[in-house]
Amino acid sequence: MEGSVISVQIPRQANGLTVAEQDCLSALSVAKRIAFTFGDRGNEESSDGDLNLVGFMELIESNIPPNEEFEGLCAALRGTIQSCLLPSDFGGMDLTPSTSLSTETESQVLFLLSTYLEALKSAERSRNAPKPLRERPQGRRAMTMAEKIFAAHDVSRKGWVKAGEVIQVDVDWILASELSWAGMSKIYESVGRPGIFRNDRFWLAGDHRVEPALYDLPDVKKLMNASRVAHKEFKMTEFQGFNYTIMHTEFVRERALPGQLIIGADSHSCSAGAVSCLSIGMGGADVVMPLITGQTWFAVPETVSIRFIGRPPKGIGGKDTILYILKELKRNTVAAERIVEFSGPGLKHLSGDARFAIANMCTEFGAVTGIFESDERTLEFISRRVRRKYRDDAIYFRPDPDAEYAEQCVIDLSQVSSFVAVHPSPESVVPVTELEDYQLDGCFIGACTTAEEDLIIGALVLRAGLDRGLKPVDKGRRVVVPGSRPIRHKLEDLGLLNVYRRAKFSVGVPGCSMCIGQGTDQAQPGEHWLSSQNRNFKNRMGPGSIGNIASAATVAASSFAMKVTDPQSLLDQLNLDDLSGYLRYSPLKDSPAALKKFHLQTESELAVEPTQTAAITYYEPYGIDAKGETFTETSGQQGPYDTPGPSLMAVPPPAQDLLPKEPGANTTGLIKGKVMRLGDFIDTDAIIPTGFLHLCETDDEWGSHCMEYFMPEFRDLANNKGHNIIVAGKGFGVGSSREMAVNALKGCGIKCVIAESFAFIYARNQPNFGLLGIQVPREGDRKKLYDIAQMGSEIEVDTNSSVIRCGSSEFHFELSAMEKQLIQVGGIEKAFERFGKDLFNQLCRPQNSPPQDVVRRGKVGAVADIEALPI
Repeated sequence: MEGSVISVQIPRQANGLTVAEQDCLSALSVAKRIAFTFGDRGNEESSDGDLNLVGFMELIESNIPPNEEFEGLCAALRGTIQSCLLPSDFGGMDLTPSTSLSTETESQVLFLLSTYLEALKSAERSRNAPKPLRERPQGRRAMTMAEKIFAAHDVSRKGWVKAGEVIQVDVDWILASELSWAGMSKIYESVGRPGIFRNDRFWLAGDHRVEPALYDLPDVKKLMNASRVAHKEFKMTEFQGFNYTIMHTEFVRERALPGQLIIGADSHSCSAGAVSCLSIGMGGADVVMPLITGQTWFAVPETVSIRFIGRPPKGIGGKDTILYILKELKRNTVAAERIVEFSGPGLKHLSGDARFAIANMCTEFGAVTGIFESDERTLEFISRRVRRKYRDDAIYFRPDPDAEYAEQCVIDLSQVSSFVAVHPSPESVVPVTELEDYQLDGCFIGACTTAEEDLIIGALVLRAGLDRGLKPVDKGRRVVVPGSRPIRHKLEDLGLLNVYRRAKFSVGVPGCSMCIGQGTDQAQPGEHWLSSQNRNFKNRMGPGSIGNIASAATVAASSFAMKVTDPQSLLDQLNLDDLSGYLRYSPLKDSPAALKKFHLQTESELAVEPTQTAAITYYEPYGIDAKGETFTETSGQQGPYDTPGPSLMAVPPPAQDLLPKEPGANTTGLIKGKVMRLGDFIDTDAIIPTGFLHLCETDDEWGSHCMEYFMPEFRDLANNKGHNIIVAGKGFGVGSSREMAVNALKGCGIKCVIAESFAFIYARNQPNFGLLGIQVPREGDRKKLYDIAQMGSEIEVDTNSSVIRCGSSEFHFELSAMEKQLIQVGGIEKAFERFGKDLFNQLCRPQNSPPQDVVRRGKVGAVADIEALPI
């Protein structure tokens, strides 16, 4: 069939085609070798004259003969038609096949078709990945679930990875918000706008700063315009505009698939671990590069296992479970710089939405990300999706029974109850009964961590209270913000939004809302709020605000009297059959008429019920065994590795020899200054407050607001008093993924940050933007550093000899080759200028794979052992 032309007959006269219809046929002919012929239907009565451009595409699809070569083309047509017909609440254009269309609308439809045809080409270019195996090859080391996903995406295809090993990986999806894209677009512009790896795998959500009341503000218009430009330039299929969904909500509900590797420009990208994929948040520069190249690098993190046992009490879900985990295990302890893998017999009692809430707050736990072992609940969650292509391509992995974990913990779900994390830390968790009668000025139910199930339970708690005769007091404000328009539509259908209104809640448009305190809804200085969001840092809900976090049920119960209230008596009134029915209801899939109306007939299949034991086929990463022999799925036998992979290729010169130094860079390797002494867990919200992110473009501008609320004297000390070397405690840079925290520190004169430990995302952001970061654990002789280095102490850092000098003492440290290179050149942006799309091939290419029994030790989150690899 290669090179042949397929003829498709259209039952229309060629001279009767509109300009838009001719453009449609031209686009299809270019996409595939296809020729259209025309003719009427003889005496058959036809209503084709009543069809608009959408109806014309339906006509074309119905006349393309069944042919394997044209399955993709039909899928592109079908996707375009569906997106045209679906209601706007489900990401569609709200059109019909017959209503007259304006020229502008026809142009939008043709652009939509072009995005799906471009996606067809993108998918075809990505089909060379080998198929996974059905069984673990003999001799291959045991792996955790996370390690298997890394191994499946490792470009070397050797079939296994190990903690500490540096790998180059292919990625499946890139995520960004309109706020993170604003920064990313500047980096994209600076490297020459080279194009992106797949137009159908960039999920861009307008949710952080935008909301209808602010659309006309100049800074908001600028953010919105940048996203619209990206949509057009990249021909993106995955852009639903603004305030359609919080970034993670619909992506996890309708896109992310088990087995995928996802990179997001937001720290809560870990949410997608709920559906058994590996989803990792990073800073903007770290996300732009895989957006362009389709690849990035990792030093494989260690994995910690958390096994769930028991069953949670009635009405207790994911939010209270992750708060209980934070209470018991604390933040930045067992999870710090590791991937958290959730498993155990208790999993069956945690719904997909409950898992979403837990995975979402793994970043507050201090983890690189979290991932749930796949089971029948995973399959149930995936089966609810509207479109088949987002159900059928899942690859299910599970950990080997003999996999190695850095630590193993057990959480008994029967011990979970309603909790509150008290301002200003997510780990300051206490039972709600200890805070009863704590007076509130406001109650907020929303943010990405609050899933559909939480919103439904919150409404049912309110209804139970109203039925009991409880009345909302006149004091304070109450706000509810559904995570997406599909969820809002469903809540409206079920009458549950009306319950919120009866309880005096205002209903907002989907978006981050009060969780980042940038919109019209903000807590005022000194106000005490109870919120179902995920962070309660200082000033998070607004300057001077005091935020405490809890489940939607606890917030709902507390909203009646505007004081913290245990929801359990109201949860006990829940009718679980009603709750189950509400959760199963699908406005689209439950109606055959709707499926036909929106061209979804071929997408339909029965959803898997929670009570069903579904048969999941588990896979293993394709690759080579310990003897260097490859396994294939088709033969199941060993054979020679015919094509030399990256491990056998010629090695280029060391990258540091190829990279030009940043103009004005410090060539002596010596940094001198005074200590800026800071404590533990300095978060990125404190370093550069959210309200300034969209207002600044240069390091100097961000620097002018550095630590504005947290430590107002910081800028004067750094700029004018010479306190240019930070010495901090544990978890420096926790919180949001914003790379502007590094820009802000550089902008006010900081030359180096020394800390006991860094947050994963922030640790990568520092070298990416050319700021020296040194991790010095408080152990052994190095404990003394944190006693000597007090505010204003003289200190110097010698990168040539890897020594910190303070007082009369010296302290040795280690930097990876990757860190040295990136800092030397001025960041990853400059490295891209040198290597272009071959960036990661040059920086990450090993000469020989290490033996499976060799563990590479070092820092995770930076290339810990790259000195051992010829670069």
